[in-house]
Amino acid sequence: MSDPKGIPTGGGQSFGHNPFAALSSEGLPPGTESSAATSGRRTGDQPARKNRGRVDIIRQTAGRGGKTVTVVKGLVGIGLPEKEQLAKAMRQACGTGGTVKNGQIEIQGDKRAEVARILSEANFRPVFAGG
Repeated sequence: MSDPKGIPTGGGQSFGHNPFAALSSEGLPPGTESSAATSGRRTGDQPARKNRGRVDIIRQTAGRGGKTVTVVKGLVGIGLPEKEQLAKAMRQACGTGGTVKNGQIEIQGDKRAEVARILSEANFRPVFAGG
């Protein structure tokens, strides 16, 4: 079949046609079928962990009556429910109080090491900022 302009419309080869099917694999090193699909991943049982970005961990005392607070800033790309889950995990691990205010997580006391560990487990890259 063709249209009046001479363009074939018979369908030709289907999209499932593999031009490499007739090639021989003689002389090639042995490999697995899925080696090309997994070449970008780490070896092991778990796939590569996705880095969710940098977050700053700051120790603040200003405007808090001399009390020290650990503040986590820069949580971009996650919603309020996930921030509240992270804050809850931090409160439980540190044994202190805390909250989510203005998109930041505030934990009572100087608990930067514990907060950094929890953020690392959640695939964030914690950075100690400030003094």
